[in-house]
Amino acid sequence: MQPNNIRVALAQFAPIYQNKQATLTKALDLIQQAAGKGAKLIAFGETWFPGYPVWLDVCPAAGLWNHEPTKRIFAELRQNSITITGPETKALAEAAADLSIGIVIGINERVDEGPGQGTLYNSLLTFSTDGLLANHHRKLVPTFTERLVWGNGDGGGLSAASIANARVGGLICWEHWMPLARTAMHQSGEHIHVAVWPTANEIAQLASRHYAFEGRCFVLAVGLMMRAVDIPGELPHNVNQEWAESGGSAIIAPDTSYVVEPIYDREELVIADLDLNMIDRESMALDVTGHYSRPDVFTFSHRTLAG
Repeated sequence: MQPNNIRVALAQFAPIYQNKQATLTKALDLIQQAAGKGAKLIAFGETWFPGYPVWLDVCPAAGLWNHEPTKRIFAELRQNSITITGPETKALAEAAADLSIGIVIGINERVDEGPGQGTLYNSLLTFSTDGLLANHHRKLVPTFTERLVWGNGDGGGLSAASIANARVGGLICWEHWMPLARTAMHQSGEHIHVAVWPTANEIAQLASRHYAFEGRCFVLAVGLMMRAVDIPGELPHNVNQEWAESGGSAIIAPDTSYVVEPIYDREELVIADLDLNMIDRESMALDVTGHYSRPDVFTFSHRTLAG
């Protein structure tokens, strides 16, 4: 059997919260480091750019109607979110091409014109090694309190893209409990699935390992880091430890074993080599879009755009 390996990197680092210029600088440095270590793919956590609005979950006053401190914090988030055609996206694309590395990164996306103008989305961008924006996925349904800041996404990004010698796709957080979203991704022929989370806690690990087993693919479960001191001071919170988001990044093989065990409470650039031949070996017993499917019994389709 011919070798079929790819080196990947997980960037478990805190962004410079609510500062898109400084966050871009940090992202480009981490991408450079990963490429220097021979990685052909680097993945960042959920809304890494420029940080997850954890204040929705830990600040009881955040959901109050017409609450001035929350409105000011939302305005700051909106101003530091990035657009698909903006300079930050262009810089990431150029880095991917210059360093010949694929990039999967979670962002707060702002729409400045056209349909959805003014809306923020929880989005996942995938750049190929030639610098193209190969995939743009918006979280289908913001979860619980997230609906205060993000709009509903569409099905346009439920697919995998070619990165080096692999097909790479991704879902965002609780989308991993949407059976039909998983089905769409499985049908796109993923070799590597990027599962982004605020913190990849125990239940997120279960979902990620299940996804690897069901999809017969490698899963890069990427957790975010965020310090409690970064929670906006205008909103009293109940976090009494150093990290409000504590990572939990891990790499899971198609048989659910850990290539890299979950890492919590520290920043780290995780590097690992994946043997893609393992996918073929594990597909002998289960292949949900192949020999273990029943297209004569079940049919499936999805709309690429909302509505």
